[in-house]
Amino acid sequence: MTIRSMTGFGRGQAPWHDGSVTVEVRSVNHRFLEVACRLPRSLAHLEESFKKAVQQRCTRGRVDMTVTVQGGKGRAGSVNLDQALAKQYHQALRALKKSLKLSGAIDVALIAGLRDVLSVSDQPPEDPKLGKLVQKLALQALDELEGMRKREGLALADDMSGRIRAIRERRAAVAARSPKLVQEAFDRMKARVEKLLGTEAPDVPRLHQELALYADRGDITEEIVRLDSHMIQFEQTLNRAESVGKTLDFLLQEMGREINTIGSKANDAEIAAQVVQMKAELERIREQVQNVE
Repeated sequence: MTIRSMTGFGRGQAPWHDGSVTVEVRSVNHRFLEVACRLPRSLAHLEESFKKAVQQRCTRGRVDMTVTVQGGKGRAGSVNLDQALAKQYHQALRALKKSLKLSGAIDVALIAGLRDVLSVSDQPPEDPKLGKLVQKLALQALDELEGMRKREGLALADDMSGRIRAIRERRAAVAARSPKLVQEAFDRMKARVEKLLGTEAPDVPRLHQELALYADRGDITEEIVRLDSHMIQFEQTLNRAESVGKTLDFLLQEMGREINTIGSKANDAEIAAQVVQMKAELERIREQVQNVE
């Protein structure tokens, strides 16, 4: 198992009468889980079940589900007949014909042409079979979405693992340089003090004690150990299947803190160059983590 991306796409489609039904699901980055469904009015009762299905598969991300019912020749919808209104029109016309003693037939063509007796809706008619088909297609689309999020998660994990290895190589160079820092700092400060004192005889033991304390401030052993620990935790977290994006982001912050401290405490050009490279890799990882669920 491994991490999953928050971005993905899934689609399910099937014929319906002389047209088709399509369900599309898209997901993008988001701090939390947000689900939005766009359904025809006749299928609005399915919205809650679709949201629950998404919640069972996703824990973070903005997920949009769209259901489209397309009729033949680009038309989708139904013809609606208002029989009650038609009867009122018929009664009114009969009364008018009688009161004015008019001739002529009150036929279907006349009544059908009157306002609002017949109307065309852009919504598909209610049909239990359509609801079942849409539910089936929604599951197919969610399966595709989940599969894509897993595949992208594998790619993200591989990329970030490679960058952690690059940071570890830079860290090895820093660790190899580290033992020399304290001694160099000691020797450098000793030479400066002796130059300032000139021929005056200093308290040598006390001088060495103070210089050792000063030089020890540049020791970066603890920071290197903590950086190693954070990188190990980061790699272990990459192999988890649950939502780990926030955990990875926290570990990156801790790694960044240790790398910055190494650079400031070491005060060494060679280590500073390695720190710059480590920070560059860390920033690239941070960009990738924004896509992790």
